[in-house]
Amino acid sequence: MIATGDKGAGARGLILFAHGSREAVWADPFERLAQLVRAAAPRQQVRLAFLELMHPDLEEAVAELTERHVGEICVVPIFLGQGGHLRRDLTRIIEDLRARHPGIRIDCAKPAGEEERVLGAIAEYCVTQLRRFD
Repeated sequence: MIATGDKGAGARGLILFAHGSREAVWADPFERLAQLVRAAAPRQQVRLAFLELMHPDLEEAVAELTERHVGEICVVPIFLGQGGHLRRDLTRIIEDLRARHPGIRIDCAKPAGEEERVLGAIAEYCVTQLRRFD
């Protein structure tokens, strides 16, 4: 869903969607991920949003993007798999957001952890940890 253009009609946005925590430092790797995505797609509107306990939540992130005239939004769940939060909560939130913003296309990607390249990178990291015993 990423394309060129940072403002104006038809602009596109990407929301990295994570769970959230009471511990502020928990968000650090997600903030770093958002920075990496922004560096890789510098002309795009990239936001981070949380399901609970942290801000912005998904509704706030969508509102911010629509204020910036973003017409298409892709939500990328930064979860390893589809538990109840994604199957029930995120599905309901996305449906509500589509109803509240009928002129905005809001799509949802599969969870990052279900992507083979992501799993491969995690597997590679795990295997490299065996070097601790060398």
